[in-house]
Amino acid sequence: MNESAKGILAMIAACVVWGLSGIYYKALSHVPPEQVLSHRVLWSFLFFAGVLLAQGRIDALIAALSSWRHALLLICATAMISLNWFVFISSVQTGHATEASLGYYIFPLLSVLLGRLVFGELLTRAQGAAIGLAALAVAVLAFGLGVAPWIALVLGVSFALYGVAKKKLPLGPVVSVTAEVLLILPVALAVIWTTGGAGFMGGPQDAAMLAFSGILTGLPLILFSYAAKRVRLGTVGVLQYLNPTLQFMVAVLVFAEPFTQWHGIAFALIWSAVAVFSVSALRQERASRRAAIAATGVSAQIR
Repeated sequence: MNESAKGILAMIAACVVWGLSGIYYKALSHVPPEQVLSHRVLWSFLFFAGVLLAQGRIDALIAALSSWRHALLLICATAMISLNWFVFISSVQTGHATEASLGYYIFPLLSVLLGRLVFGELLTRAQGAAIGLAALAVAVLAFGLGVAPWIALVLGVSFALYGVAKKKLPLGPVVSVTAEVLLILPVALAVIWTTGGAGFMGGPQDAAMLAFSGILTGLPLILFSYAAKRVRLGTVGVLQYLNPTLQFMVAVLVFAEPFTQWHGIAFALIWSAVAVFSVSALRQERASRRAAIAATGVSAQIR
């Protein structure tokens, strides 16, 4: 099996873990979300710190936190990912996993929009159309349900802003995430301490599940990092939609959450936006590849 195929399998595995993680957190519905989040932070830190120790890269973590610029960006990233994790866990536990999946559908489109606004990146017509369809989907759902889909908006916006902070950080994913969970760790430990173990004393099964949340958080990120180095960017972008698709299927088929006609219209618009966006991304990737091949040929002729 070549490296590209291994990368695709790793990407699929990461997205499957992310997409099905709602089942795991639903099983912890009897544990308050702030307690689940606190244990997720604690055990994620231990997992990532263990990885860095095994790689001999603890110095990289210290160096990342020694720069004021990096520290400020990491604080912003920490705030966004903590908000994202908390809202996702809460949405699953309170029966709003369908809306959560919508948030992860619109996040890549919001990332493209922020890329244009923050980094001055070019926005193609197809990408603009996809963003317009996503905005229309949110408007339709808000009109039909009589309230804005705040869970989807918070999840989408927080993850997109998290991406902006990460793009400005010249750090590897493991070092960056370890620093982020380290920054929020004192708050997590305070919650665990003040709530008598934060759900950890509910029995051996609860304790094991809360502890395993560290691996559940860390393993797919490592798989994603492995895939990103071996798979073309356009392919990664398309495969990422496996995550919210599985979340959506779990919400409707496993959790049996309500799915009204307004949900149907909104998701039809979202899926149309995803199709337009994905085709555009794949075309851009092919064009870049052809340009690179052409440039290589010209260089070879000059030599």
